Amino acid sequence: MLTEINFDGIIGPSHNYAGLSLGNIASASNAGAVSEPRAAALQGVAKMRANIALGLAQGFFLPLDRPNTGWLASLGCDIASAEPHIRAAAFSASSMWAANAATVSPAPDTADGRCHLTVANLVTMPHRSHEWTGTLAQLQLAFADTRHFAVHGPVPAPFGDEGAANHMRLCDGHDGAGVEIFVYGKAGGPFPARQHIEAGKAIARRHGLAPDATLFLQQSETAIAAGAFHNDVVAVANETVLFTHEQAFENRTEAYAEIRAAFPAVQIVEVPASAVSLADAIKSYLFNAQLVSLPEGGHALVLPSESQEVTAVWQWLEAMVAGNGPIRQLVPVNVRQSMANGGGPACLRLRVVADPATVDPRFMATADRLDTVERIIASHWPERIAPADLADPALAETVRAARAALIDALDLGELG
Repeated sequence: MLTEINFDGIIGPSHNYAGLSLGNIASASNAGAVSEPRAAALQGVAKMRANIALGLAQGFFLPLDRPNTGWLASLGCDIASAEPHIRAAAFSASSMWAANAATVSPAPDTADGRCHLTVANLVTMPHRSHEWTGTLAQLQLAFADTRHFAVHGPVPAPFGDEGAANHMRLCDGHDGAGVEIFVYGKAGGPFPARQHIEAGKAIARRHGLAPDATLFLQQSETAIAAGAFHNDVVAVANETVLFTHEQAFENRTEAYAEIRAAFPAVQIVEVPASAVSLADAIKSYLFNAQLVSLPEGGHALVLPSESQEVTAVWQWLEAMVAGNGPIRQLVPVNVRQSMANGGGPACLRLRVVADPATVDPRFMATADRLDTVERIIASHWPERIAPADLADPALAETVRAARAALIDALDLGELG
């Protein structure tokens, strides 16, 4: 039976605060701070457990091989000789944000009746541009059953593609045909617009999507300039519900009209700027939440605990769930280590609509598998990483050994 599976990125042992992501305010603000990879990864596992407790299907992806010495070699250097910003890019654990792993079109939407996944190229940011090869290897392994899945390589440069963080789907139910929305950027003041319209068009063609069930909407330039580097920082959709900030889309009235024309059943829950400013929405990552369908019916928001700390945000949310709207439950989670690097609950997961029985079971989260993951994290992940530590050869050895231990424990030697 088709159901939505959330695949979370296990936060890697090289998690550090290098401030590499231009336009990501949290990342820039915490540049140079001391990170806590062990705590970060355990927070991520706890979030997965919380989703399972809600009755949701849950999977995971593994950290990529870091530091990426092959990438460094292609630049003519190694860990010792690399400039600090290049060394930090080689150590980056940003693949933890699985929402940027790929764009996914479920089988009911595609011409050949298979679930299609296109790995994101992430070409806009150097530290992420070398992720796709490792991510593609995991996608090809997890979704190897070609009767049910088609896994595609990246859209070629220069068309920037940042994956599902700029993609939404509306449907009456996950197992039925839906409308897919590709959100792209044009400009964002001092910050780059990372998602190119041509990338979205290419993915829609590859996936065999029906033109009348495919929309291309421009992200608000104001939102990008304010620090909404991905659409999922200002809007999220699930089944019939679009939860969005008033300033999420350029030409908002036209965008809503296009959505309603393509999917008349849509319920647009808009947070007005007069109640929650764009700055507060981005600070709290209100929209970087998992909007999920509960088994007993209705929708829940799995959102960062920081949302409780911004008065305007939490007051608006409490009023919303007290009303008669489609979102009935708030589930705050602690992912502070990820948040400090600019990624909330939605960043950490890739949504895949599929029959769990068709997925390689080694990537599906069970209580026992998560116990194993926690055990490896607790015994192998570094407790802290300071910026200067990235130059220490011992850290590279520790990070590689930690990942190897996890691969071995989960019997995923193909990823070694």
